[in-house]
Amino acid sequence: MTHTAKGTFQIGMRPAEASSPHLGRMTFDKTWDGDLRGESVGEMLAIGDPKSGTAAYPVLEVLNGTLGGRGGSFAFHQYGTMLAGQLALTYEIVPGSGSGELTGITGELKLTVVDRVHCYELEYRFPE
Repeated sequence: MTHTAKGTFQIGMRPAEASSPHLGRMTFDKTWDGDLRGESVGEMLAIGDPKSGTAAYPVLEVLNGTLGGRGGSFAFHQYGTMLAGQLALTYEIVPGSGSGELTGITGELKLTVVDRVHCYELEYRFPE
């Protein structure tokens, strides 16, 4: 059975040292509110020319919180590609990353940003 969680998150990003002058690297933390509540930390790499609207980035993040009355943690992986200023984004729960009462969770997240507010809609499942 698929469940849906909706809400917002706040993000704080900080530049970090990258292993190559061609890469950008950031660390971040998020505070999640709504149906998913908790804190996450993660890292992002970026390459391309974001100023011209062309770039790509992968992200890994680990969230600790509560979802649907269950507590625990899980990881997200995210991959974004920007071409001509248009973003294509894949944002998923890493299979096998759930712990505690969130063990076995899988799912996909849809992200929208309106007036700098990050809104999520997470469709998630647990094993039967």
